[in-house]
Amino acid sequence: MHIAVIAETGALETRVAATPETVKKLIALGASVTIETGAGTASGIPDADFEAVGAKIAKNAKETLKSASVVLKVRRPSAAEIKLTPKGALVLAIMDPYDNAEALATMAEAGLVGFSMELMPRITRAQVMDVLSSQANLAGYRAVIDASSDYGRGMPMMMTAAGTVPAAKVFIMGAGVAGLQAIATARRLGAVVTATDVRPAAKEQVASLGAKFVAVEDDEFKQAETAAGYAKPMSAEYQAKQAALVAAHIAKQDIVITTALIPGRPAPKLVSEEMVKSMRPGSVIVDLAVERGGNVALSKAGETVVTDNGVKILGPLNLPGRIAASASALYAKNLFSFLETMIDKTTKELAVNWDDELVKATNLTRDGAITHPGFQPKA
Repeated sequence: MHIAVIAETGALETRVAATPETVKKLIALGASVTIETGAGTASGIPDADFEAVGAKIAKNAKETLKSASVVLKVRRPSAAEIKLTPKGALVLAIMDPYDNAEALATMAEAGLVGFSMELMPRITRAQVMDVLSSQANLAGYRAVIDASSDYGRGMPMMMTAAGTVPAAKVFIMGAGVAGLQAIATARRLGAVVTATDVRPAAKEQVASLGAKFVAVEDDEFKQAETAAGYAKPMSAEYQAKQAALVAAHIAKQDIVITTALIPGRPAPKLVSEEMVKSMRPGSVIVDLAVERGGNVALSKAGETVVTDNGVKILGPLNLPGRIAASASALYAKNLFSFLETMIDKTTKELAVNWDDELVKATNLTRDGAITHPGFQPKA
């Protein structure tokens, strides 16, 4: 059982799919591990640290992937990487399968067995494998740090002999994993925090972190959560009522952080251009959904937009990658925990249980075809 970890080639990708800790555990399970040279450099992990726990260092992706039976990656493999990967190899990565049918087809045609880590079901057994939660948690933290850096005032209330500096008012839109961490971080920095979400369960979670919940709590709101814990798309009528409430609230805020995403759909528009114009000069908005079209009017992926009224709109890409060492440590543990379920502890060989609900939920390609029912080509 040969496990390969290659360096990420994306321009903004600083994470790595393994750490010395997880490599050591994989070797203990009977695997040989090869790491492409420099794969962990951006995450603060030199080649020597991998070698110290028993990994082999290869000079390039071709040499790393040679005879690999398992490939661990952060992002979906590129066409060039797919060509280098042995047929039948298991590939575990964040595949971003939505609206990427051509890329999935290429992977299937190459005979790779692809697993999309972000499709991991939200059940108790799979919590340690949940990459969306581990990475969103860090994104929520980093969003507040970036916002506070761009905000030209102090975050906590400060009483001095020269006068009092009022606490910043921070509004978090979307109280999922990223939103809850953003609330906690903003509270630690001393801000006055409010938050909103369409899921009823979020109200108690927001309150438990010391923030005030803001939402239209009608009958539709009480049924706005899927069995998997995601927000449901809301009716136009509800959206109008919520928008009116939010518009009045946003005008009083110093920092707004939006985190709303629905899997497989474009990001819902939460902050209109009029809302942005109502904010005070020097206010900051961070759009965490910018890669999926954005929650905020005027936001641009990878850019900071300064509006005519002096509001900064941040559209950060790959926020977890801004904390690469922490993000890699958590992501590598997610991958190890999932891969471990596919290894026979007695024979120390791969033994994938295709009837396992985790395997069924995450498997995208196998035997030359796209196997996941949600991404198979339509007739």
